[in-house]
Amino acid sequence: MRKAILAFILAACAMGAHAEGDWRTTLAKAKGLLSETGISGFVKGSAPAYITGEFADSERPPAPVFDPVRRLRRDAFVNRNGFWVVDELQAARLSTPSHTVKCGDWIGGYFDDTGAFVRGHEVKTLFNMPYGVGQLIMIPLCLIMMYLAIVKGFEPLLLLPIGFGGLLANCPLAGVTAPAMMHDGIITFLASGVPVMTGGIVEPGGFLHYFFKFGIDTGVFPIMIFMGVGAMTDFGPLIANPKMALLGGAAQFGIFFALFGALGLAALFGADFFGGVDPLKAAASIGIIGGADGPTAIWLTSRLAPDLLGAIAVAAYSYMALVPIIQPPIMNALTTKEERLIKMPPLREVKKIEKICFPLIVLLLCAVLLPSAVPLIGALMLGNLAKEAGPSVARISDTMSNALINIVTIMLGLSVGSKLACEKFLSGTTLGILALGLVAFCVGTAAGVMMAKLMNLFSKEKVNPLIGSAGVSAVPMAARVSNKVSLSNDPANFILMQAMGPNVSGVIGSAVVAGVLYTLCR
Repeated sequence: MRKAILAFILAACAMGAHAEGDWRTTLAKAKGLLSETGISGFVKGSAPAYITGEFADSERPPAPVFDPVRRLRRDAFVNRNGFWVVDELQAARLSTPSHTVKCGDWIGGYFDDTGAFVRGHEVKTLFNMPYGVGQLIMIPLCLIMMYLAIVKGFEPLLLLPIGFGGLLANCPLAGVTAPAMMHDGIITFLASGVPVMTGGIVEPGGFLHYFFKFGIDTGVFPIMIFMGVGAMTDFGPLIANPKMALLGGAAQFGIFFALFGALGLAALFGADFFGGVDPLKAAASIGIIGGADGPTAIWLTSRLAPDLLGAIAVAAYSYMALVPIIQPPIMNALTTKEERLIKMPPLREVKKIEKICFPLIVLLLCAVLLPSAVPLIGALMLGNLAKEAGPSVARISDTMSNALINIVTIMLGLSVGSKLACEKFLSGTTLGILALGLVAFCVGTAAGVMMAKLMNLFSKEKVNPLIGSAGVSAVPMAARVSNKVSLSNDPANFILMQAMGPNVSGVIGSAVVAGVLYTLCR
């Protein structure tokens, strides 16, 4: 027995001596894990190199040495992390009105999973705080969003996944939002001077990157949300009193107010105020907040200004959640006691054939007059048609209004939350967006009320101006708030059904305005 134990010890010693390099390498890697913890991430001074393009010299190709006699080859000064600008033609084609590129400049970034080069950009956080500190600050902000959703009940179905997505995006070194990157492929240059890679190996990105790419970049998630909204919407009050569409249209004035306000900010602080996004596209995306329609805001922003998506989505859904707080003071300030006591006659009964024909007519009119709005309007009307068609398609309607919209809401919220990374959210641009969004929402509410007052000057049947505030697209909360304010003045004056007319017309109106802005800016 002793001989056997001694032989085992000798064998173990021999194996340890033979694998000396292996265990020392493993121990060195274990020590290196300290630099990969979240604590070390919070003390980092700058954003990851693939975002900024500022790679270390060892990760760049050799810098060019210019010779007046010999022309340098572009493909000799490029690797997976970026390239050096080596000739005047390339520099001219890479220059923009706000940034001039010169020979000898380094342009860093990465190649995405399709081989396209994604250029790095300067990251400016609020007050020039270190990147890690910015992530640390964003975490309690995201927790506050989740608190408002869970405890206060402010749009919990969306603010909860958005807040949690932001929490994931700001966990340092987690990589849940990292893009898919290609490397070790063949790099060639386009006529524009930008490189492309083919035949490379793709490193998978984080799961939120794929959520965003599939659902937001393509516009699929907002369209699927509109299907569910259509399946839950009753257009009967609007069909019974079509002139209520004027109130829904008037409430969209807030969109254009914010649009011109955003253009004013760009003129005041420079075109780079929106982080390199074209001022007109940024203004259109910010303006749509005034419609108080989250899916529409996401759809338009994802196409025109995706870098602003986090701030715009948070503003849109936050103000939707704050409808019961923001709207009543505006309604009371713009109306008299006598106007708030106006009683409206009951709505006529709407026939089933009218409800079935309505979505088809709206879609065909949209297709003829504004094709760019067809994706949103079409999805909305498909859901509504399935709702009104009856028992034969009840399963489709039930799926749209329950399982489908719930699943998509989770993925949409997480995708939007991924844009709450500190380099995109902690900036003066975000503060400007939040301020403009609040003003736009207030202006939209006021415009609806004032339109109702204007209608009373020319109409025999008086309209309670309180229903004008429901013209914003926060369905059905805005209509409920109008009814609540009415009941606070007269407990017997129920105007909920009358308020639903402007409310649902506001959904259509915001989608139409989004189509107009997309056509003008694309």
